[in-house]
Amino acid sequence: MDKIPNNKAIILGSGSWGTALAMVVAENFKEVVIISRSKKSANEINTDHKNSHYLPKITLPKNITSTTDLKETLDADIVLFVVPTSATREMAEKLSSIGLPSTTPLISCAKGIERGTGARMSNIIHESLPKNPIAVLSGPNHAEEVAVNLATCTVVGSLCPDLSEELQHFFTTLNFRTYRSTDVAGIELGGALKNVFAIAAGIAAGIGLGDNAIAALVTRGLSEMTRLGIALGGQPETFVGLSGVGDLMTTCYSPHSRNNRVGKALGEGFTLEEACDQLGMVAEGVPNTRSIYEEARKMDFETPIIKAVYEILYENKPASLALQELLSRDPKAE
Repeated sequence: MDKIPNNKAIILGSGSWGTALAMVVAENFKEVVIISRSKKSANEINTDHKNSHYLPKITLPKNITSTTDLKETLDADIVLFVVPTSATREMAEKLSSIGLPSTTPLISCAKGIERGTGARMSNIIHESLPKNPIAVLSGPNHAEEVAVNLATCTVVGSLCPDLSEELQHFFTTLNFRTYRSTDVAGIELGGALKNVFAIAAGIAAGIGLGDNAIAALVTRGLSEMTRLGIALGGQPETFVGLSGVGDLMTTCYSPHSRNNRVGKALGEGFTLEEACDQLGMVAEGVPNTRSIYEEARKMDFETPIIKAVYEILYENKPASLALQELLSRDPKAE
C-alpha cells in the first residue's frame, strides 16, 4: 500500500481514551482533530486545551483541536474509532453517508462485541465502509497513564501487514511502544473478554477476598478467555500477549480500571445502577458481559466465570453466592 501521510489524524470520541490517543498521535501528526459529541467539550479543548471531565489535570498540545462536524474526516489521513462500542455502528454508518474516501485507513480502538450479532468492532466498521483499510489497536493502556507519558506498550493489528507496519510508526513514541500483528480477531477478543474478568476481580475485592483468591480468579479467567477466544477465531499466542494477558492483568488490578471499580462496588453491596452512577463513565464490561455470555451460550461453550458475572449483573444473584458456587464446583484437572 502507499505510504500514509502524517498531516491530519481524526479521533472519533472525546472520552479519556480518545483524548489520550490524540496526545499520542499528536507527536507524529501535524494536526489532530477530536470529534466531540458536544460543542461545550469541543470549545473547552479549543480554548483551554483541556478535557476537564475525563482528564482534568492534562494540558493538551496546541496541535490538538476539536469539533462536532464529522465532515472534518473527509481529508483525514487516518481515522480512529474511540467511541463506545454501542455507538460504533452508528458512527460507521454516518461516515459512509458523508462519503468518507475509501482509501482512508480506519483504526478501531474500542473493546467489545455487539449484542445479538456477536460482531467485533472491525466487522461492524467493515460493513458500512467495506473498501477502507481497517486495523485495530488494543493492549494494557489506561488513558490516565498514557496521558502523563508513563511507559506503555500496545499492539496494532491488521489483515494487511503493510498497514500494520505503517501504523506502528504513527503510534510509536518515546513512551508508547507499539507492536504489530495480523491476528485482528484475537486482539479484539482479548480486549473484549478481559473486561468481564475485571468485573469479577473487582467483585472479589469488594467482598473482601484476599490476594490468593483474586490471583486464582484471574488465572482461571485467562484460561477461560483463551479457550473462548480461540473458539471465536483468535490465535492462541495472541492471548498470552499484550492484548490478552497484558490487558487482563492491568484491568483486573488497576484502580484506573472502570470495570474493576464497578465490580468492587457490586461486591460492596451497591446495585448495578448505583455502581455505574458512581463511575460516571462507560464501563464496557457491563454490556459486553451480556453480549459475550450470549455468544458462549450459542456455541454451548462452558464459561463458569462469565456465567457468574452475568448472573450477578443481570439475574440479581448475590455476588457472594455466585463466587461461592464457583469455588464449590467439582474438582478437575488444571
